[in-house]
Amino acid sequence: MSLSKPSRLHRLVCGEFYSDDSRPRLTAKQLSVEILSGLTVSLALVPEAVAFAFVAGVAPLVGLYAAFIVGLVTALFGGRPGMISGATGALAVVMVSLVVAHGVQYLFATVILMGILQLIAGALRWGKFIRMVPYPVMLGFVNGLAIVIGLAQLEQFKIASPDGDMRWMEAEMLYATLGMIALTMLVIWQAPRVTKLIPAPLAAIGIVTAVVIGFGIDVPRVGDLASLAGGLPAFAIPMVPFTLDTLVIIFPYALILAAIGLIESLLTLNLVGDMTEQRGGASRECAAQGAANLVTGFFGGMGGCAMIGQSMINVKSGGRTRLAGVAAALFLLAFILFTSPLIEQIPIAALVGVMFMVVIGTFAWHSITTLRKVPRSDALVILTVTAVTVAEDLAIAVVVGVIMSALVYAWNAAKAVQASKRPSVREKGAIVYDIKGPLFFGSATGFRELFQIKDDPETVIIDFAGSRVVDQSALQAIEDIAAKYHEAGKTVMLRHLSPDCHKLLSRSGQLIIGSDDDPEYKVAVDYRVRQGAFQSGH
Repeated sequence: MSLSKPSRLHRLVCGEFYSDDSRPRLTAKQLSVEILSGLTVSLALVPEAVAFAFVAGVAPLVGLYAAFIVGLVTALFGGRPGMISGATGALAVVMVSLVVAHGVQYLFATVILMGILQLIAGALRWGKFIRMVPYPVMLGFVNGLAIVIGLAQLEQFKIASPDGDMRWMEAEMLYATLGMIALTMLVIWQAPRVTKLIPAPLAAIGIVTAVVIGFGIDVPRVGDLASLAGGLPAFAIPMVPFTLDTLVIIFPYALILAAIGLIESLLTLNLVGDMTEQRGGASRECAAQGAANLVTGFFGGMGGCAMIGQSMINVKSGGRTRLAGVAAALFLLAFILFTSPLIEQIPIAALVGVMFMVVIGTFAWHSITTLRKVPRSDALVILTVTAVTVAEDLAIAVVVGVIMSALVYAWNAAKAVQASKRPSVREKGAIVYDIKGPLFFGSATGFRELFQIKDDPETVIIDFAGSRVVDQSALQAIEDIAAKYHEAGKTVMLRHLSPDCHKLLSRSGQLIIGSDDDPEYKVAVDYRVRQGAFQSGH
């Protein structure tokens, strides 16, 4: 009896690619886990979306619509099942100056252009360049973002004073809030030992909410931030002039937002991939983020990207397929349309406690001991990326970390080039320089210093079997050495050049005649430099 094939929609929602004769593995138990995980994530999304909307200077519903639309589109089409996307603080801090200067309609136009740029990045498969981010940078990113998530929760310890200003909690309200946060964290810690049918964060939110309402404890609730009630997002073209002047205004913001959004999304994709043992999907995630922001801009949302905190909640609650992300988005929409009075009763302390547990679970604690074991340069990269992530933003931190790592690698590789001299077996009276290490712009100067031109015999052989010529600087260094030997009236033979080297030398405009005299490498060539030209040597 043949097995029924899973429908295309089922494959999409499950986030898995099955062979034609396989069955989906989304059991009834896993289905309930996915839905409950999505509910937990949606509750954690509410205060974040509202808070980031305030940061960007827009209405709370603009943040909530962004969380719904971006979350839904990326959950369906993103590169990694289990990831959660929505309005984020990293983007909000860039948006605020645009909103203040030009208004929210320019923000919507910017989000649309941001989406187009991200779609282009996905089409060009630029997501693969996330592989260039070294592990120390990833550690610094994770630690820095954990600290940023923790610091962001401190804002929830402020309340509005009678004159409208925000002030820190005091006395009984502060102690009650701290107590509810501690209770939330305790329940999350202990709940898995009692049952795994309900995600621990969801159980904690329910218990703490019941305690606060049942005992009438005076602590801030979600409704104190803003009203969540609203209708369905409506399609509308941003009301901005379609002129070159508008493009000049929004393009710089769109470019920065697109870059920050993709960097944060791709790093989150890698982090979730490590936890769920999944690979690939970077370019697909770029395209999904682009499509999500393009749609969001037309429906009155502030745009967004992947959220590491909510993604960690989802994964640790058991969410492994696209269903959890879809459920989170739909629950969020249901809050806006139908259940806002109930959701507004949830104490903010419960959600803060959930995020504090995310901070504890996200921070790479082993990196503290790792700092003493890894090279100092890697330790410096970890600390620098962490500090810049906290002080500035994620995009700048990653760029700084990658540049630092690249410079460290270039410095170490430059010191690796060396040479040993030995008598030639094939050429009587000649010596051989065996070159070891990569020859590139960083090691070109050291390569030039390896040769003793005045003391060498009439024939010198430079053997590149243990080296690799990488760039034009390396080629120029070879030509400089050849010219100096020529000026001294001596002959230089270049051996064991790889095909890449051959191409570089060919492009230099010199006369090159190759030979296939090395049976082991097959592609090795032996060149003689005489009177300023490369000729075959035998």
